[in-house]
Amino acid sequence: MSNEETQTPSLQIVPRDAGPIRVLLLDDEPANLHLRTAILRQHGYETEPTSTIEEAMAMIDRIDVAVLDYHLGSGKFGTAVAAGLRARRPEVPIIILSATLDYKFGGPADMHLLKGHSSVEDLVNALRSLEAKRRGSPVVVDARDFFYSRIGLAMGSDVLLQIVDSEGTWLYVNEAAAEYLGHSRDWFPSRNLFAEMSEQVRDLREIILTVAENSETYIDRTRRGLLNFPREDEANATWSLIAFPIRLHDGRSGVILSARIIERAPSFLA
Repeated sequence: MSNEETQTPSLQIVPRDAGPIRVLLLDDEPANLHLRTAILRQHGYETEPTSTIEEAMAMIDRIDVAVLDYHLGSGKFGTAVAAGLRARRPEVPIIILSATLDYKFGGPADMHLLKGHSSVEDLVNALRSLEAKRRGSPVVVDARDFFYSRIGLAMGSDVLLQIVDSEGTWLYVNEAAAEYLGHSRDWFPSRNLFAEMSEQVRDLREIILTVAENSETYIDRTRRGLLNFPREDEANATWSLIAFPIRLHDGRSGVILSARIIERAPSFLA
């Protein structure tokens, strides 16, 4: 319990931590609503299932976390409830389940999970992480990063992983690639590989364009690695460089670019 809560005067409302977490569920699909309600109750959450914006708005004074479906049909969206909740009770975390990534993320919601790529376990884990943040800073998780990070986990932490569109604009890099290229991960999204690092990174423009447009896979094992001028400790290294196509979050063609050192020859053979 926080210092703020221990110092709460006796006349004020009892902190919500005293009981189970109350979750507002909004979904216009009865099957989805029933399933999520049952699962969250099994995990110890009190749930308030609603199927319309009006029903959800009537509940917002009695809940701790809101889980809102983005598309409600008939031109209605869960973000209407998110905006109302944020205006009335800004401390309440919001999760929006969305299959549409054209929506601008980081709006009134604290977290976005990509429906169709997020499991029930992801939702439960998100709720658990937000329990401790109900009065803290908002948690913003871009669903694109959520989706692409799953690829990073599958590839392994020792692989330098970059995901770009056909023009070479970064959508995602993992920690290994960011450290190797000398910037924080936050620096890369929306910047262009060739515009920003043309002097340092090997010329991959034609390779990336060909892979994206023709759905081909490019494999190269070379001593050049990613950089035009290998670092001193890489002079005798053999790299494995693989570029393969991916369908991006918005339907465009993109490329996963992975690289790792697979062999280091003795210095006298270099």
